[in-house]
Amino acid sequence: MYARRRHIYFALMAFCIAMFVLAWGVVRLWSVPAAVGMCVVAMVIPPVAAIVANRRGPEDRWWDDPSGDPQSDEWWDELDGKKNGKKRR
Repeated sequence: MYARRRHIYFALMAFCIAMFVLAWGVVRLWSVPAAVGMCVVAMVIPPVAAIVANRRGPEDRWWDDPSGDPQSDEWWDELDGKKNGKKRR
């Protein structure tokens, strides 16, 4: 899923750059307010792209990563209801 999020991020950023270039290269010749409006819309895209690229999906198992401290990992396994005989690697 990382590759999919990365592709979406780059597509959003390419769309943002295209909007800026078209706004001030083409649209301003006919309507400056429309060009400014396009820039305002393009201004909102980078934060949205960053949120999309950094969100965690349901398949991302970041909470199951071992901490490196065996005692802490056993304690968390016990709290999570995992069997003590099964070691995570």
